Amino acid sequence: MFDFDADRRERFPEPGSRMPRPRYLDLPEPIMSLPINRRTILRSTVAAAGSVAASSLLASATTAMGAVSALPRSLRRSRLEKLQILQIGVGGSIAPYDRQQLESHPDVVFTGLCDVDANALANAAKDRPQAFTCKDHREAFDKHGDKFDAVIVCTPDHNHALPMMLALENGKHCYGQKPLVQQLSEVAAIEACAAAHPELVTQVGNQRMGNTGRQYAVEILEKDLLGKPVECHVWVGGPPDEGNGYFYYGPKPDPSTPPESIDWPLWLGCAEDAPYRDGLVGLRWRSSWDYGTGQLGDWCTHLLDVPVYAFDLKSPTSVISHTRTPSGFYHAQHVASTLAYPDPGDRFANAVLPLHYCDKGQHPSRAALNIPPGNFSATGTLVVCEDGVLHVEPGGKLEVWRGGKDFDWKTLPGLEERSERNHWHCWVDRCMGKDAFVQTPFAAGAAMAEAGLLCSKAARYPGQELLWDKATNSFTNNVEATESIVSRAYRPGFELPTGV
Repeated sequence: MFDFDADRRERFPEPGSRMPRPRYLDLPEPIMSLPINRRTILRSTVAAAGSVAASSLLASATTAMGAVSALPRSLRRSRLEKLQILQIGVGGSIAPYDRQQLESHPDVVFTGLCDVDANALANAAKDRPQAFTCKDHREAFDKHGDKFDAVIVCTPDHNHALPMMLALENGKHCYGQKPLVQQLSEVAAIEACAAAHPELVTQVGNQRMGNTGRQYAVEILEKDLLGKPVECHVWVGGPPDEGNGYFYYGPKPDPSTPPESIDWPLWLGCAEDAPYRDGLVGLRWRSSWDYGTGQLGDWCTHLLDVPVYAFDLKSPTSVISHTRTPSGFYHAQHVASTLAYPDPGDRFANAVLPLHYCDKGQHPSRAALNIPPGNFSATGTLVVCEDGVLHVEPGGKLEVWRGGKDFDWKTLPGLEERSERNHWHCWVDRCMGKDAFVQTPFAAGAAMAEAGLLCSKAARYPGQELLWDKATNSFTNNVEATESIVSRAYRPGFELPTGV
């Protein structure tokens, strides 16, 4: 069984000192704030904005690629000579660690804390007397907007899009926890919002790409050192069938009265009115259809980043998901999905690149891949190329096979020297106007979220191939699927900004 406690320790190691300057920082200035893939760097700002006019996007791209010194001083350093941060969502399993990592940077101070849980808010505030507190993030922007330069959003997935977009609309740099959004329709919306504010630094929680193994995996694939890609296999080891932890698929809890410390209507946020159920506020929201993204959505940023960067993946044109436990109150389990990415032009070995994304450790056959017998990791990313197979684990262990045999990937020609990097610190440095490589800006995080959401949501229509058109936010062959799994009705007062 997948060890979630061990995985969490791996995902969130003890905070360390600032990382040495990586070789990426020797690249020209425009490249440093965008994804690893140079092709992505040149295309993503324009392509990501969806419905924004091409002329406006070109202007945005030009601005984004300008020198940092051209930014207003208020966007480079605060009047206190520190980056003043508002954290929205201060409790739970990840927010305290994000805060700890950011506060280990000498140029950071938290000047605002926001949470619907009064107990979590009081606990975070006790050691930060300089910070204002509130339970409604909208109040933070309305009443305290002059007290912070940047925002970190650590709410449950369903309440990601609104505060992130409000941050950008209010001129604040933004760090958003993964996956970037919870609804397919929110992908293009947040892409457009980020593209409309290229002077702001965005980052998705993707600390795993800080390890060198994953960086090398991207470089090997991007440079076609194993030939062009044929197909991708990505899998995650969980979730447990039931359990009572990070993911929960046990009996649906009965409605009950929320604790006095929880403002339940604010926790619901954009979601429709629903009764409080024990466990949702803590961790169980991750498994729920209305508030989380399931195992595939939760892990997509940490696993799909390698192929997205290496092959500059845009939007897939179809998805098909198979499952023996269809979704209802919870997301489906035992899901095996396939996405189809069309070749943008002589990039793939074939006209379409299939990407298989599965939970429950559903990995491919080693014999069928013509690689030596052995065991795959519980969670992994594997790419079959014309001249070899590459496999990388979440923690960065990298393996390559050629001709059916183990191959020392370090002997591949032209590999650059890589260094570990702290992605929290890189985001802070970039916000402060310093040279730093921000590895997962919103444009890249949106592509990963779109893929993960398509796979998890298509499980509501098991075995049906859904043809996806991102330009219209629709499945062109299934009206019912478009109406049921692409978007949500937002509660009054929690609608997304429209002026992007």
